[in-house]
Amino acid sequence: MKGTIKALFVSITLLICTVSWAAVDVIEFDNDADRKRYQELAAELRCPKCPNQNLVGTDSGIAYDLRREVARLIKEGQTNKQIKVYMVNRYGDFVLYKPPVNNKTLILWWGPGLMLLMGVIVFGVIVLQRRRNIATDKEQPEDLDQD
Repeated sequence: MKGTIKALFVSITLLICTVSWAAVDVIEFDNDADRKRYQELAAELRCPKCPNQNLVGTDSGIAYDLRREVARLIKEGQTNKQIKVYMVNRYGDFVLYKPPVNNKTLILWWGPGLMLLMGVIVFGVIVLQRRRNIATDKEQPEDLDQD
């Protein structure tokens, strides 16, 4: 009987813990336009802690705080631009999924294209060298040492 009570207690405790982990972040807005703005901003802003995830796609503590902050700023009547400026001032350009083109972010915008161009150039050089080596091998007669 004691074992059954302990098992029941453990099961109930685990069930309660699991329910608390599945808590949903519910934010109330006065109208659908503000709700839509909130969803768009949360999708455009990156979580500073999580690698390559927006505020909607993660349940980290900082993302939760940032979602609450975005909701507060929307309720205060700030524009999307003002909210983004506020977030960039606190967390830097990293918080934006589409950072602006400036001196700090040039490598983000031009880096992938430059790396691709360098790869194509290296590939082309290797192919040309191999073609030249094959052509010179065909032109040179084999040395036949007959002693």
